[in-house]
Amino acid sequence: MKKVSLFLIICFSAWISVNNPVVNKYVSSLRDSALPTAKQSDPLYQSIIKNASTYEIPPSDAKVDRVWKAIPGYNGLKVDIGASYKNMKSKGVFDEKKLEYTQVKPKIHLKDLPPTPIYKGHPDKPMVSFIINVAWGNEYLPEMLATLKRHNVSVSFFLEGNWVKKNPDVAKMIVSAGHEVGNHSYSHPDMQKLTAAQTREQILKTNNIIEAATGEKPVWFAPPSGSYRDETIKIADELNMLTVMWTVDTVDWQKPSPDVLINRVMSKIGKGSMVLMHPTESTAKSLDRLITLIEKKDLEIGTVSELMSEERMIK
Repeated sequence: MKKVSLFLIICFSAWISVNNPVVNKYVSSLRDSALPTAKQSDPLYQSIIKNASTYEIPPSDAKVDRVWKAIPGYNGLKVDIGASYKNMKSKGVFDEKKLEYTQVKPKIHLKDLPPTPIYKGHPDKPMVSFIINVAWGNEYLPEMLATLKRHNVSVSFFLEGNWVKKNPDVAKMIVSAGHEVGNHSYSHPDMQKLTAAQTREQILKTNNIIEAATGEKPVWFAPPSGSYRDETIKIADELNMLTVMWTVDTVDWQKPSPDVLINRVMSKIGKGSMVLMHPTESTAKSLDRLITLIEKKDLEIGTVSELMSEERMIK
């Protein structure tokens, strides 16, 4: 009987020891410390470390270019050693297709630059943006919106304040369709000739009308006809807005044929391009083919905010 009791006591003591939180924590720490050591001694792990720098890309700081003015930054890429090792471990061989990356932000951002107009996105970003300035041309907007929806493309519409005041439902429809809205002044004046007070009024009044109609507060300002002076850019900056121009002009107000418009754009478009257009018959008839041709060049079409984002596009 004493032997049975002694056996039970020993078993109970062993169970207590094994299930003791302190013991469990100690055992777990031993296991966890052993795993990285084993992993680091694995030739595959060392191979990933050795090759990582070959695939890494340093981030690109935002800068003011002599020709293109403000250029946004672009994230770099750093190999995630642990995640890449996990992807390759089952086969035990290095495979660049199974590398995992983390994005590295630049040190200087667009917001850090002095007030400067923006003519294009980062030249390494395989994306373009359509800037559609709207102050007239309602009859062609439904067709253009339908084409954009069919291609699942979101773009940036820059709305004149006076137009929004007369067409709040159309402005709301643009936002409901997933597009971005920007500020295109209130009455389409020559901004270069306005006083500081008049410039501020044009921008603020339009912002208020757009926000009241759509619920969206614009962060981008596109001066009518691209006319501005340094003070215009500074005032927009004081209102927490950045001023955008364009890289490629469709010149659609001259009523070119679709072929002429498309050739004009496709001969100049590239990574980071911003394409200026209006709701005209020429653009409405060209839009479907234009989107298809741009996407065939492995360029994604996005909003100005998406184009200016530092997020690196990884295929």
